[in-house]
Amino acid sequence: MQFPLKTILIDDEPLALSRLRRLLEKHSDTFNIVSEAKNGAEGLVEIDRHHPDVIFLDIEMPLLNGFEMLSKLTKMPLVVFSTAYDQYAIRAFEENSVDYLLKPVENERLMKTIEKIRNITQAGNGHTGSNPYSENLLRLLEEMKPKREIFSLSVKSGDRILLIPMTEITHFEAEEKYVFLNTLDGQKYLLNYTLTSLEEKLPTHYLRVSRAGIVNSHHIKEIQKHFNGKYVIVMRDRKASQVTSGSTYGDAIRHLLDN
Repeated sequence: MQFPLKTILIDDEPLALSRLRRLLEKHSDTFNIVSEAKNGAEGLVEIDRHHPDVIFLDIEMPLLNGFEMLSKLTKMPLVVFSTAYDQYAIRAFEENSVDYLLKPVENERLMKTIEKIRNITQAGNGHTGSNPYSENLLRLLEEMKPKREIFSLSVKSGDRILLIPMTEITHFEAEEKYVFLNTLDGQKYLLNYTLTSLEEKLPTHYLRVSRAGIVNSHHIKEIQKHFNGKYVIVMRDRKASQVTSGSTYGDAIRHLLDN
């Protein structure tokens, strides 16, 4: 990265945004403010448009808060959080973001942030690869995602809605544009989910083994080596269903074999 750094300010409070801009404009050798946004949704658009080096990001915002916005980014810039609530000024921010600023932002405190950004940038210019602060922040965001325990999935059967306990589900399979749920007693039900959306909400013992299959590792009977790095997974259901893994999913299967 080269100075001045392309900078975007994201805050839903006009006065706070104006104050931060005035302070940063005094340091034009460090920051080149290319855009502003008043919520997380606008922030995503501006980041995609300008590819900033650094963003100053409010946390509590409408539409998407700061954390939700960051979780949708494919490439993470340097992030400085700004917040009026010191409940957010936790050690995790110090360790995993570049810095945080409590509102109203004071110039003396901002100077410390600028020094930190300059040190990080100059160190980063000496080598290639992702910035460790960005990597740590992505890891923190992943850890902060709420993990809801799921006990059942609903399926439609005629005019009825059935709740299938997670303990009875052996695997999911995609056939063309449809996704089916399979149970221990050999039943098969059509779902209104994609495999990708299922993968995001299922407990960790459900394993994606191919583009078309997710298996419940608690109900695997055996795993057989196939060809081209693939495996055949035999399930512990009434039909002894077989699910063939994709060749690019071999690491996930080998992890099962190692446990």
